[in-house]
Amino acid sequence: MDKKLAGHHLGIVVILGAVWGLSEAALGMGLRSCASAMSGSIMTGVALFFIAACWAISQSWRGVALLVIIASLFKLFDALLLSLPVLHGAVANPIFAFIMEGVAFLIIVSFVKDKLSKKTTSQALTGGLSALAAVNLFPLVKFATGIPACVAAGTGYPLSLYYAYIAVALSLVTVPLGIIVGEKMKSLETGLVKALGKKKFSFIASPAAVILCLIIILLMRSI
Repeated sequence: MDKKLAGHHLGIVVILGAVWGLSEAALGMGLRSCASAMSGSIMTGVALFFIAACWAISQSWRGVALLVIIASLFKLFDALLLSLPVLHGAVANPIFAFIMEGVAFLIIVSFVKDKLSKKTTSQALTGGLSALAAVNLFPLVKFATGIPACVAAGTGYPLSLYYAYIAVALSLVTVPLGIIVGEKMKSLETGLVKALGKKKFSFIASPAAVILCLIIILLMRSI
């Protein structure tokens, strides 16, 4: 499957990464420091939607890694527009979260790989466990970036753990949905590749999606 990723699946993974980056910018419109209440938990559910869709398309850790890299680059672009340094709580910490969400998903999916594409219950379980693992890994961000995780008001409890139930509940739904969307996109892509040719699809669709998403973020930050 990695060979397929190097071919036309690369383009669709890039498109997914661009849309994920756009959604992160939109959901975090007003965030310039710590996550606000349960916003981080909601973003975890959204992130796992895109990661699951990517997995359905690529069936490869390389696909997930590429997806995370693209989303991280979009976060850096957004930080540039907001005049925020890389080592800032609203920049470095979300990027660390992207990485942990990808790692958590890959670890969990390795145990249910054969059943993941066939059973909705397995997909939901993968989502819930991936979210649970990701939110428990996130407090390690202090050691990676030097910036501690945001804590719930009046407590010393990290927000990722305080609202873990939100992330888990959302991911029970978003991962199965992501797999459905990924499979639909893969099927659509196959048809487009046959009609347009592999090279035309990769060279037209993915750069166009990236540019469009970057323009939308630019416009959002200009308002």
